[in-house]
Amino acid sequence: MSDAIKHECGISLIRLLKPLEYYKEKYGTAFYGVNKMYLMMEKQHNRGQDGAGFASIKLDMNPGERYMSRVRSCEQQPIQDIFKQINDRINATLADTPQLWDDVAKQKKEIPYIGELLLGHVRYGTFGKNSIESVHPFLRQNNWMHRNLIVAGNFNMTNVDELFGNLIELGQHPKEMADTITVMEKIGHFLDDAVAKIYKQIKKEGFSKREASPIIAKRLNVAKVLRKAAKNWDGGYAMGGLLGHGDAFLLRDPAGIRPAYYYKDDEVVVVASERPVIQTVFNVGYEDVKELDPGKAIIIKKSGSVSFDEILAPTERKACSFERIYFSRGSDKEIYQERKELGKLVFPEILKAISDNLADTVFSYIPNTAETSFLGMIKEAQNYLNKKKGEQILELGPQITKEQLHKILEVRPRIEKVAIKDAKLRTFITQDSNRDDLVTHVYDISYGSVGPQDNLVIIDDSIVRGTTLKKSILRMLDRLHPKKIVVVSSAPQIRYPDCYGIDMAKLEDFVAFKAAQSLHNEMGTTYIIDDIYKKCIAQSNSKDSEVVNYVKDFYAPFSPDQISRKIAQLLSPKDIGAEVEIIYQTIENLHLACPKNLGDWYFTGDYPTPGGNRVVNRAFINFYEGKNQRAY
Repeated sequence: MSDAIKHECGISLIRLLKPLEYYKEKYGTAFYGVNKMYLMMEKQHNRGQDGAGFASIKLDMNPGERYMSRVRSCEQQPIQDIFKQINDRINATLADTPQLWDDVAKQKKEIPYIGELLLGHVRYGTFGKNSIESVHPFLRQNNWMHRNLIVAGNFNMTNVDELFGNLIELGQHPKEMADTITVMEKIGHFLDDAVAKIYKQIKKEGFSKREASPIIAKRLNVAKVLRKAAKNWDGGYAMGGLLGHGDAFLLRDPAGIRPAYYYKDDEVVVVASERPVIQTVFNVGYEDVKELDPGKAIIIKKSGSVSFDEILAPTERKACSFERIYFSRGSDKEIYQERKELGKLVFPEILKAISDNLADTVFSYIPNTAETSFLGMIKEAQNYLNKKKGEQILELGPQITKEQLHKILEVRPRIEKVAIKDAKLRTFITQDSNRDDLVTHVYDISYGSVGPQDNLVIIDDSIVRGTTLKKSILRMLDRLHPKKIVVVSSAPQIRYPDCYGIDMAKLEDFVAFKAAQSLHNEMGTTYIIDDIYKKCIAQSNSKDSEVVNYVKDFYAPFSPDQISRKIAQLLSPKDIGAEVEIIYQTIENLHLACPKNLGDWYFTGDYPTPGGNRVVNRAFINFYEGKNQRAY
């Protein structure tokens, strides 16, 4: 994505089902779980590079022995940093006590991080400061083992104010109004309540306080705790947690907005944000890794038993389509095919833009993540040419000469690597007026790859703000002196803010919004903007279930083509020599390409939760009133 946006997070959960001695004997190390967690987190570094965290729990430790460990980092390479800390600690302990090398029981007792239960997290900060306090996993400590709670998630809640208020009503005094804190404290409250009730019952049955612990661990109903805690959550989430005594869970939101996959055999239970991560790290097949159903939690008891419990009734499935377009690793079998399909489906519009003139058209892509959709686009161009070649050959018939046949067959799509991003170049000046000149040099171009008679078609994952296009890419491509530049987005126009974990919070940041606003000014329909504002204000105090997304009216007077043409005008530098056209994917084709991930609220305004409509209306109020702030 040439306009970089922060997004998502990645979760990894591992439960070793055998004693550590088993892994030492079979795999040569008691650090099997730690090694696998490192790989799981590295394979998901695409999902978060602002911070990383790791936590572990050791089962069946004696009182006074450390059974929980956590390490977090927000350094420049956070995953490497936390595992360097872990490795240094392990090596230092082994150096001081050499006899630990072959004694797994003592390793478990003396060395942190090598427990049977492990939780990892990589973070992209969509909101708030990028400090160590913002890095998952979060820890809620208590001297009662069962009340210790470690939480990490890929999520964003739209109703933090309401959740914060609920905690106040419960008598709590939260230290911060943040969705991570409120979610953890909500789970923690009902966990405390459940443990207290079980303990009360155990006392009636005549057990001593010391005898109570294993009974509490066995009787604790994690699903019931989660049902109470998640009752009022409005957002997209994949929420993982560890309890001090050894239970674990991962809960997915009822619309399936955020992804979660799992694998289980007799040695391990694994949960992650992406399927190919589990496939690669544990060397298992595509069919062996399952998707966690929306609204359900995978719950792993201390005993090792695994259950799948419905926590919230599933709603209409609205899994995030941006996962397929850009965020997730393209090595996933389905995602790879879907991205190719996105490139294929947009090709007919490209053909119109170049007037069917493939002979004088060069195809390329920016950035590297758009390569798969580029392959789909080129494959369709080849199919189109093959059809034309067949028609030409049939038209000439048996009289066709060798030269004619050769001339027809040698025509193929022209592919060039016209732009290369200079990874070492940083636009370090943020305020200086000369910064724009630095931005234009982030990419290098391949001179001589395009002629003055050529169309240049560049495909991108999506066009969000268009800033990089205007200030860098279009100027850079114009140096090749093409006749026409066609910029293709494999995603539709982004029109509405996201509130479920992607950093797209302000309407006025979107180039599609700016284009529609410009069209309103030109057509004298700015009264519509005033009307939308009044409607949004009027329903500010309405119940979430009654709130309507009135921002849809902002785009209603214009066709997608009108907005695309205006975007091309807005993004074309005044001194550019080439004609510029911008093509966006249609909503219909997006759904054809990604039929299982129909979450498209950033394109359509069809939010999967009531809180989404409230957020988009608040974003419009902020825009209208000139407030440069987030709507959630």
